Amino acid sequence: MADKSKRPADMLDGAPTTVEEPGRPPTSFLEVRDLRIHFPTDDGLVKSVDGLSFKLERGRTLGIVGESGSGKSVTSLGVLGLHNRRNAKVSGEIWLDGNELVGASPDQVRRMRGRNMAMIFQDPLSAMHPFYTVGAQIVEAYRIHNDVSKKVARKHAVDMLGRVGIPKPDRRVDDYPHQFSGGMRQRAMIAMALSCDPELLIADEPTTALDVTVQAQILDLIRDLQREFNSAIIMITHDLGVVAELSDDILVMYGGRNIEYGSVDDVFHRPEHPYTWGLLGSMPRLDRERSERLLPIKGTPPSLINLPQGCAFNPRCAYSELTDGKSTVERPELRETAPGHTVACHMAVERRRRIWADEIAPKL
Repeated sequence: MADKSKRPADMLDGAPTTVEEPGRPPTSFLEVRDLRIHFPTDDGLVKSVDGLSFKLERGRTLGIVGESGSGKSVTSLGVLGLHNRRNAKVSGEIWLDGNELVGASPDQVRRMRGRNMAMIFQDPLSAMHPFYTVGAQIVEAYRIHNDVSKKVARKHAVDMLGRVGIPKPDRRVDDYPHQFSGGMRQRAMIAMALSCDPELLIADEPTTALDVTVQAQILDLIRDLQREFNSAIIMITHDLGVVAELSDDILVMYGGRNIEYGSVDDVFHRPEHPYTWGLLGSMPRLDRERSERLLPIKGTPPSLINLPQGCAFNPRCAYSELTDGKSTVERPELRETAPGHTVACHMAVERRRRIWADEIAPKL
């Protein structure tokens, strides 16, 4: 794998403030440009992802956060080319190591899936086939991209299971998924995803339904494996604690769009979007005593068929009246407010920062 230190000196980490020129050669390992994934239904067009752009380098982790229905998982499946093109309308560009995936043939994407990019699914019990042993499934994934014998592939499967911390891997390799605990199944899924040393690993809610001790072990495992393989990782979650633990940068999604992007330090300590304030306000703190109760975000996420006019968050935003009416008629564009920190909000930058410092931060 290429060393991230060899990237061009003028390359910028972070989400672009404007859509890249179509067809322009990428400057980052992964570049998503103006990605749109829409699903025609009898009730209307579901705009699950609607103009999403971001970049990611090898060895770095991007956390994508947002409520259920914000488009996180649809984005990850789109990057891996797992949407049925007969049911989904996919447009934009996805560049992975110089290869454009949206316009590529299904066979080309299939050859890259597993070898160049892989995914840890949210529910390993349903993602793994119940009729085949865990080892057989890892062997199959490995042999698709490597011309080796079954004996060599089996040894590799045992090695991978041992590497992810499964005890007695030479015996457990012949067990079925239902014979593994939840944490062990997640480890086996990670072993399968990493069996071909992918350069891009997407983890979709990898710690959901696991107890806190197993969660910590899985996060430590992902961090250690990233150091070993220098993989780029996309961590999709609604758990901001997971994001703080693993990610270098955070992309906040709402209504299928990117509304804030920045480093972990910027988004946690200097957030500028009211939705991000709401996410932080609804997160429990264990490092210090809070003076206020948790404050859930009022209302419900918008329908992706009928998004509100203007800013999609305006019906739930306590500060929409401070935009001189723009939030109800005009969609805010992403603008850079500090190096690498972009926000889509009509409020003036200084006013947002003053509200955060005077009203929001003291309550968290």
